[in-house]
Amino acid sequence: MSIPVTGQPISGHTPASLRFKKGLKQWMVVLPFIFLGVVGTAVFVIYPMIRNILISFQDYSIMPNAENPYVGFDNYVSAFTDPNNKVLMAIRNTFLNVAVTVPINWLLAIVFAVLINLHFVKQKIVFRTVYYLPIITSWIVVAFLFRFLFAGGEYGLVNYIFYKQLGIFNEPINFLSNYWSAMIVIWLFHIWKTVGWGVVIYLAALQGISKEYYEAAAIDGANGTKQFWSITVPMLGPVTAFVVINLINGAFNFFPQVYFITRGGPMDQTQTLPSLMYMQAFKNFNFGYASAVAVMMGIAVFLLTYTQMKKFGNQRFL
Repeated sequence: MSIPVTGQPISGHTPASLRFKKGLKQWMVVLPFIFLGVVGTAVFVIYPMIRNILISFQDYSIMPNAENPYVGFDNYVSAFTDPNNKVLMAIRNTFLNVAVTVPINWLLAIVFAVLINLHFVKQKIVFRTVYYLPIITSWIVVAFLFRFLFAGGEYGLVNYIFYKQLGIFNEPINFLSNYWSAMIVIWLFHIWKTVGWGVVIYLAALQGISKEYYEAAAIDGANGTKQFWSITVPMLGPVTAFVVINLINGAFNFFPQVYFITRGGPMDQTQTLPSLMYMQAFKNFNFGYASAVAVMMGIAVFLLTYTQMKKFGNQRFL
């Protein structure tokens, strides 16, 4: 029987000093990346968030050497006692955006993804590109496109088709001067611009569902609709949670949709919380008021996202 030489490690065992040196070497490699991530988060996320909270309690001015007195909760109170009810209208519009666009966006995304996956397998990459193209297109470009489509008068494209050509409209409609028609244009703009993201996510997720489930369901006599609701939708549950949470966050952050289409008009009736914050801060220079609205919106988004994550937290991805 051979006896290990003194000072040599037994096979399968590494001395603590060697393990420490190896671990230290690995840490030295990744530490710069961790440091950059922590610094970036502190500078671009944590500091602005804390600074915004402090400004919400001040009568803040951007003028050099200006005094910024603390006013307590006055900015929060004035947000809800504004005689024009701007904040209340913005809150209503924000939640309307969530209630209207999220279900439609989700349904279109999953239906289009299933149809492409079933019937256009060879053209899947082409469709994926077509649906994702609006995502990478500039918001300004798409906004000007929609402003042209829904322009008032006879020669806006929608009015031209339905009034001049088909005679469905009795007179040209000024879509952006009426509250509900302007909101519909904003919703259509948002859905067309963002639905492709959900299609791409669902197309990727559908690859993880085994065809055996559909074959077994077909043997049991289930048609396509029943297979969709009984197999596809439940199997995509965790992915749906991810998609819905992101759609909700996107619907809360309606800024370019409003700013580039209506600029909050008519009479600030289509303002949302992000657009109202921007207008109050950079047009009216009311930074304390805008920061108070931002804090309240941040709390609402956090609570909504947290409850959704708790609800879907136990589900596992495919």
